[in-house]
Amino acid sequence: MNIEQKIQLLKPHAQLLSGNLMGIEKEGLRVSKKGGLSQAPHPSALGCALTHPNITTDFSESLLELVTPPLSSARSVLDFLQDTQHYLYCRLPKDQSFWPASMPCVMRGKTYIPIAQYGSSNRGKMKTVYRQGLANRYGSVMQVIAGIHFNYSFSEEFIEKFCALSENDQNKDGAYMALTRNVVRYGWIVPYLFGASPAVCKSFLKGYHQHSLVEFNDSTLYKPYATSLRMGDIGYQNLREDEAGVKANYNSLSHYVNSLKAGMATPCSDYEKFGLKADGEYQQLNANTLQIENEYYASVRPKPLIESGKKPLDSLSAKGIAYVELRSLDINPALPMGIDETQIHFLEVFLLFCLLKDSPAISTREQFEIDSNDQLIAHEGRKPNIKLKHQAKEISIAEFGEQLAVDLGLCATLLGAPYTQAVSDIVKRFDDPELTPSAQTLNNMKSQNQGFFDYINQYAKQYRQDFLVQDVNQPHFDYLDGQAQASCQQQREIEVADTLSFDQYLAQYFNQV
Repeated sequence: MNIEQKIQLLKPHAQLLSGNLMGIEKEGLRVSKKGGLSQAPHPSALGCALTHPNITTDFSESLLELVTPPLSSARSVLDFLQDTQHYLYCRLPKDQSFWPASMPCVMRGKTYIPIAQYGSSNRGKMKTVYRQGLANRYGSVMQVIAGIHFNYSFSEEFIEKFCALSENDQNKDGAYMALTRNVVRYGWIVPYLFGASPAVCKSFLKGYHQHSLVEFNDSTLYKPYATSLRMGDIGYQNLREDEAGVKANYNSLSHYVNSLKAGMATPCSDYEKFGLKADGEYQQLNANTLQIENEYYASVRPKPLIESGKKPLDSLSAKGIAYVELRSLDINPALPMGIDETQIHFLEVFLLFCLLKDSPAISTREQFEIDSNDQLIAHEGRKPNIKLKHQAKEISIAEFGEQLAVDLGLCATLLGAPYTQAVSDIVKRFDDPELTPSAQTLNNMKSQNQGFFDYINQYAKQYRQDFLVQDVNQPHFDYLDGQAQASCQQQREIEVADTLSFDQYLAQYFNQV
């Protein structure tokens, strides 16, 4: 059954799509007035990062993460994010701003990147030690690249109806894994259409490794046709096929879980050289290829609902897939939230397309094509006449995009007019790369004669100024004040409740059956 036939069968049930849920996790660095990474601890006014549901930290004390709950529309998600970002600006010290780009501000070496702290509990220590392990394995600088994660689930009723119409008795987990394979397969379109990181401050790569970037000016490196350096080989990678790398297998849920568990159980000599402890301090959680499942970098992850005290992969096996997390989105510096409603509508259509499109198992040959396409798009995606690989043939981006645009347009009809319009607006970028955020970023930098830092910093200052004069959504601010207080109380309770030493806690965690 082709995608058009599936859409015809699903049209009478299109209203079930109104029960879909989505959420956003947006990362961003706290930056000092001088433009460097803030050295100040996570602001106490924002609560405690260990337990706050909406404002937390990622790798560094200075890398904030704003999290929306699952909501039913793009508008409601963006409103929640906007009000949370407004709250953030109002609570940040006056000498700090929120960096509005994926690639970081001026960096002064790894010693100036404070690793996130989560208090004295075993749970908090584990999060910090995990990050110390990331720093040792990949370098701290690579860990402060920021992005937007888009979480999405179809309504239970729609998935049930879709599975009932399937020709191969597919269940919910099978449907989500098929979707995930197609995100991997066609995922190049996300950095191509929405990538916004074609340049980086020279300080980001100072003293690290060889690269193929060229000089934009005396402060900036770039690639002329790049879409997303964040998704390229200067970003955080552990996808290598050597001993220090791992490849997730998306061909079924059990394949996926077992491939990551294998990475978590396989010792790695590259990481054994760091040792588990140095001078009595943990340097990593273990010396395996993956410390925990979250270390596996991927453009998409099938996710369970989190169960307290359980490892995520165990929850995934026991409870199944609750939603998917799309992780390949750059922050667009030209948008106050880094993302807008049109983009979210397009992403919803793309995920529906990935669900409905036939999704065979990914062979080794196809995986090679996918990896090749992803790197080519990240570094050279707007280069005239480049060819992608698809089913052992070469195809231009314009031609590939034209094929995908037809199916995306059909899928959009199930969701309604705003989605059809979003697809119509965005697929124009396949034919005209100058419409992409990456091209617009570079063109603006050139026309304004600004390097990466100065160009992004003007947005950082402007957004801070704009947010601080907005009317306050008082109920939302009251809610976040309450969450700040509750999060610190919850952290204290977790700390008081600890009865095991950290060594015992880790042993128990990793010995769970």
